[in-house]
Amino acid sequence: MSGTSLDGVDAVLLDFGNGLPLLLGHAYLPYAEELKETLLSLHVPDHDELNRAARVSIELSRLYAESVSLLLEKTGKRAGEIASIGCHGQTIRHKPESGYSIQLVDSPLLAELTGITVVSNFRNRDIASGGQGAPLVPAFHDALFRKKDVHRVIVNIGGIANLTDLPVAGKVKGFDCGPGNMLMDAWIHRHHGKSCDMDGKWASSGKVLQQLLDSLLEDDYFSMPPPKSTGRERFGLKWLEKHLNGKEEPADVQATLLILTAKSVSEAIEKHCGSASEIYLCGGGARNASLVKRIASLLPNRSVDTTEKLGMDVDQVEAAAFAWLARQAIMGLPGNLPEVTGSRGRRILGAIHPA
Repeated sequence: MSGTSLDGVDAVLLDFGNGLPLLLGHAYLPYAEELKETLLSLHVPDHDELNRAARVSIELSRLYAESVSLLLEKTGKRAGEIASIGCHGQTIRHKPESGYSIQLVDSPLLAELTGITVVSNFRNRDIASGGQGAPLVPAFHDALFRKKDVHRVIVNIGGIANLTDLPVAGKVKGFDCGPGNMLMDAWIHRHHGKSCDMDGKWASSGKVLQQLLDSLLEDDYFSMPPPKSTGRERFGLKWLEKHLNGKEEPADVQATLLILTAKSVSEAIEKHCGSASEIYLCGGGARNASLVKRIASLLPNRSVDTTEKLGMDVDQVEAAAFAWLARQAIMGLPGNLPEVTGSRGRRILGAIHPA
């Protein structure tokens, strides 16, 4: 998995021999700054973008292959023992309203480099059937984390924050809440050259600008009913800049962006997740102590913890979800939830590229 945070590649090895996944290992490779900048530039139309996209797909696939090699080395496994790789690819455009979502990966090359069957392009079959193509992880959350006697919500805070509502009875709900780490990461990179605001320390040094926060929360996306999904196309730095007057202290803007994520997540839970009593966070945002504390303070009558309490590291949940989606495709089983994505029905997701 490589998500909208553009920080790097997470790879996990799962064994489904007993039905539920057993995590055997994890590997991580960071993106080089040049690769990250290239990917950012491809989020908007520009000169020679088709050639640049094809070339960076090859570069990404070599990095994905390297992450697989590292993972196999760490776990003592051989390529011949692996059923398939579920590779999400790197999203550069997510526009379900226009009928497409683009994730960069050269899947045939990845299959050649690893000698392992590759499953990719998970989102577009759901979009073809009238859905948003996102979020897709709620089906995995349902399979792994749902309890018959406890109403839970799983919140993944990556570049975009999304939630999965797992009620005791009834249908699963899930949707993108809005910006997760994406704006905070972009803002601290602009002003300090850092990839993230570790534990929200810079945000904690500033004060929340209430007028700016109110202006950001007026965006129609936050009041839009689910199913819904979003991405960098909507909530990038250009969106933020439209709300700034240029006189704000950078640390105050960072503090406000942290609260924006916390409020959009907590308000989505309050509005759409009813009597949920247990909230579990995952993704990079779950390691931001200031953000976690703020979310907990906004949900005082619900327990807030991370998925580590449920037995899965916060950095591994989303990668594990795409391993599960690959398994669904290989077995000819559906991977989407129509009540989450808005599709016309359950569909087998992903294109299979044999080794």
